[in-house]
Amino acid sequence: DVLILVLSKNTEPIALSDFRAVMLATLRSLAPKDWDTEHEVAWNWLWENVERILKGQLGKPKTLERALTHFIASWSEEQAMFFRKELYKRFFALAPSGQDFFKQSSTRLYFLADRVVEMTVEMFREPRKMVQEISGLGLRHVGWGIPPELFGPYTSGAVESVRSMTTDDNTQAAFRFSLSLIAKILVRAVSEGSTLVMRAINTNQES
Repeated sequence: DVLILVLSKNTEPIALSDFRAVMLATLRSLAPKDWDTEHEVAWNWLWENVERILKGQLGKPKTLERALTHFIASWSEEQAMFFRKELYKRFFALAPSGQDFFKQSSTRLYFLADRVVEMTVEMFREPRKMVQEISGLGLRHVGWGIPPELFGPYTSGAVESVRSMTTDDNTQAAFRFSLSLIAKILVRAVSEGSTLVMRAINTNQES
């Protein structure tokens, strides 16, 4: 998904078949003794599937970005407040335990909701930058002790809230795609960060 967003920013024609040939030559040179026809068949099969998926998706991010940007830019303060309240109402209904981790003031919770909306647009605009930012945010979640199991219900609550605010398919798809990708990156960062923390704790205990 991130690759699709990054490639969609390219203004020059993208020759995916050339990449397959270059990568194939590179792989051969990296493992000249082990590389054989089975590896070659496997690589060609893998890239053919990746190329098919990319070609089917490359034209979509720009359309989705335009729809989502227009939708959010048109919000009144009343609509923004509706989203904030609806998000947490749905989230807490889906995951009651989330209330144990969201004990901040309404002002802080609303700020977080607004930031979520901003990030969904920024993911389309600057995918490379956002991956780094979200990964860092995920590591901070490790320190806060936020269970990654809560990301799914939070995402669902936000997506359902937006769905109740618009019937436009592109807008709904854009918000769902972007926020789901953000959640995936967060979960991965938290999982990897938690593993590193546990390793550090075990190392300290052994020493």
